[in-house]
Amino acid sequence: MNYSRRSAHPQMSQINVVPYIDVMLVLLVIFMITAPLMNPGQIDLPSVGKSLAPAVAPLEVVIKKDTTLLLRDHARGGVEFPVSHEEIGARLQQIVAKNPNQPVVISADKNVRYEEVINVMDMLQQQHIKKIGLLTKAR
Repeated sequence: MNYSRRSAHPQMSQINVVPYIDVMLVLLVIFMITAPLMNPGQIDLPSVGKSLAPAVAPLEVVIKKDTTLLLRDHARGGVEFPVSHEEIGARLQQIVAKNPNQPVVISADKNVRYEEVINVMDMLQQQHIKKIGLLTKAR
């Protein structure tokens, strides 16, 4: 007895995607119609008044080629004070005592060793100076 039956309809191994495309087109049309009608949320931003204090001119620690230091005060029109490594800490401590947010920038000759710049930066951090930057020349 042969029990193998073959159905009148062979199995399909493909998916009919036409209904899915129809649904996607209907959704696309719905979104295209409703999107311009939607009102975007309004954001109420806080307002801030202008600062009464003018921006503070930075102090500039200049490291020359021979590793001598200068302290240039841009608030006083760029007046330069030659200082030693030991003396610069005391000078900066006096200035930072008056203005704790005093920015300080380091400008060094390009031939100065990287270690010297890091030593000055470390000394500035020991004096609790919060804003320290490096001054560079634009090309």
